[in-house]
Amino acid sequence: MKLSEHLDLAEVTRSDSAKRKGISNEPTAEHLENFKKLAENIFEPIRKHFGVPIHISSGYRSKALNTAIGGSLTSQHCTGEAIDIDMDGSANGVTNKMVFEYIKANLNFDQMIWEFGTKDNPDWVHVSYESTGKQRKQILRAVKAGGKTTYQPYA
Repeated sequence: MKLSEHLDLAEVTRSDSAKRKGISNEPTAEHLENFKKLAENIFEPIRKHFGVPIHISSGYRSKALNTAIGGSLTSQHCTGEAIDIDMDGSANGVTNKMVFEYIKANLNFDQMIWEFGTKDNPDWVHVSYESTGKQRKQILRAVKAGGKTTYQPYA
């Protein structure tokens, strides 16, 4: 099933963890509609700007899968409103930092997180789009402190 011109449902529901653990990762009809909005407002503009395939490292997570991997209880991945993008290692020259900076400067998003990495490049980029259209444009940086992940304002 196509969510948009360049995004298939299989790309956002693929999960090795779900397969290994025998957990269903099928979105509800409402979550599919949310993903279509995210695809139109976030994924497609990124894809069209860079002109290369965009790698989604994490998309939809059923509640059971989210619990099994220790995800946040309020994760927008569980509602079809968030994706994680990881372009590092791709042969096309697009980096996670380039994706982050493009989103920050050009798109209307709910939340974006510079996930770990260095000051020069995140390990991946988390971005969400609130299905009601009320975007916070919140930008955070995820860091490990004392073995725990904390989220700080991006500066």
